[in-house]
Amino acid sequence: MNRIPVHLRHPAVQRGVRAAVAAGLAWQVAVLLPPWLSDYAYYAPLGAVIAVLPTIADSVSAAWRSVLAILTGFTLAVVVYELTRTVPNALTVAAIVALAVLIEQWRLWREHASWVSFAAVLMLTVGLDDPDTYVLRYAGLTLLGAVIGVLVTTVLFPPLQLTRAVEEITTTRGLLAQHLRDIAATLRDGRVPDVSEWTDRNRRLDRALDRMRLAATRVERARRANPRARRWQGRAAEIREEARAVDRVAVLVDDLTSLVVEFHPHRRGIDQVDAGTGWVLADTLDSLAGVVSTPYHTSDGSTPDERDEQIARAGVALGRLVALLRDSSADDDEGFFALGAVAVGVRRSLTALQAGEPRPVVA
Repeated sequence: MNRIPVHLRHPAVQRGVRAAVAAGLAWQVAVLLPPWLSDYAYYAPLGAVIAVLPTIADSVSAAWRSVLAILTGFTLAVVVYELTRTVPNALTVAAIVALAVLIEQWRLWREHASWVSFAAVLMLTVGLDDPDTYVLRYAGLTLLGAVIGVLVTTVLFPPLQLTRAVEEITTTRGLLAQHLRDIAATLRDGRVPDVSEWTDRNRRLDRALDRMRLAATRVERARRANPRARRWQGRAAEIREEARAVDRVAVLVDDLTSLVVEFHPHRRGIDQVDAGTGWVLADTLDSLAGVVSTPYHTSDGSTPDERDEQIARAGVALGRLVALLRDSSADDDEGFFALGAVAVGVRRSLTALQAGEPRPVVA
């Protein structure tokens, strides 16, 4: 039983519960209507499911856009049918479908555009005997269900999409940290990074970033007209800022990875510190990975925690890289500027992660 609240926080589970409740309520309301409507009560659950989406704003949008698209399709079918009574049915069907597809190109419909052609063909096949009544039955009951779907979405744990956003940020952090550790391991082995290998890795990271950005955007949409928004606005703001920080760091890491892969500064001749350029660079990237994968403090500041330790380690590693650069000059090696750019990228990454230096210990 203790695990039930955890499961209920998952967006897919919440949406499933909302859809089930909305469909059941829509059916129950529809069967109470007069027989000429209640005999077609199954249209109401359809509208309810259409309108149960991840956010209240999306639910409202889906409700009116889909119903309007259905009405447009019905109207198109009736008008074209009446104008083409003297032509073969095949041409009538072709004309209706062609016009419906053209109408679906309007941006007004967004992802609900296909309802235009679906409704047009549906009217043509089963609704022409009594189009007025069929419109009231289908579109009316669908609208009823959609309204119930919006109400259920609003009342029954209205989603803020925080859980999904946190999951995507965590996944992206993990991929980003592993990306840094892998290239650090390559440098310690003295190998030249393979361009195709790192290009493929970048693609995987890009896909994770796209999912994270989408999840963060949904959090913003979920706050619109949401009665829970005020209560969770602090956490939503934190998630937004964290997603932006990870996004900025990913761009910087992509740049410094490209510099290492293209210019191989670890294979140059400016090894003027004990461990050599490759090891210094590897330690710097590895320590940045530690900060990326340790996003939160676990203590109240009275004692250093793991994040403080990772930040301190990154500071030391970056200091060694900067020392290497200070003891070198642009004339020493053509990789000097690439190595300098990596150092700047690491520092900017730490700043974006609010990890410029460890917290002062509170006495």
